[in-house]
Amino acid sequence: MKKQELIYEGKGKKLYATDDKELLISEFKDDLTAFNAQKKGNEKGKGELNCKISTSLFDLLSKEGIKTHLVKTLDSNSQLVKKVKILPIEVVVRNIATGSLTKRLGIKDGTPLPFTLVEFYYKDDALGDPLINDEHALILNLAKNKAELDELRRLGGRINDILKPFFAQRELKLVDFKVEFGVDKDGNILLADEISPDSCRFWDAKTNEKLDKDRFRQGIGEVKVAYEEVLRRILKA
Repeated sequence: MKKQELIYEGKGKKLYATDDKELLISEFKDDLTAFNAQKKGNEKGKGELNCKISTSLFDLLSKEGIKTHLVKTLDSNSQLVKKVKILPIEVVVRNIATGSLTKRLGIKDGTPLPFTLVEFYYKDDALGDPLINDEHALILNLAKNKAELDELRRLGGRINDILKPFFAQRELKLVDFKVEFGVDKDGNILLADEISPDSCRFWDAKTNEKLDKDRFRQGIGEVKVAYEEVLRRILKA
């Protein structure tokens, strides 16, 4: 599979065309960004760790029936993925109150939620990725119809049902996470993008130590060390 021209570069990855029009190469970057890229940094080796973490979690989800864009891992920081049209909706799933939820609603940080909360955000950096409801999504033509939104909500909840106990067995709290979905040439909704400490909040189950991108956002410790610990626990038999 030959890497061709760069077709997209985001905060955490670059996407390249290949000699197969239905397949892309996703290359994980070492860059760190926060607050809509106002805060920037670089952690050598982060891209490789995120690639390994995301590959492991996508493989786990695939075995549990979640359709994903992942075809295979190519090297230490690159994946071969199916080409999809990304839906401009970020699906955020929350188990414990923290971050923007505590700021918006005044819920005490660290409060376990009585049920899993699934939220939609408009994927638009210029607007600050605002929180939206179903009606907003339909007005903006972000989804085909209400049924598609219901499917995104269902998939977000199902992914949580798989990952939350998986991490609990490894003494990690899955506080919240963001996932993105795309539509392939046949109209199937596939899990796309990544699942990593860049897109999830992981807290140590005993100490509540943060083992995710919040370490960079809040300047509370090395990122690579935390990501290495998350990977170690994921790979734990």
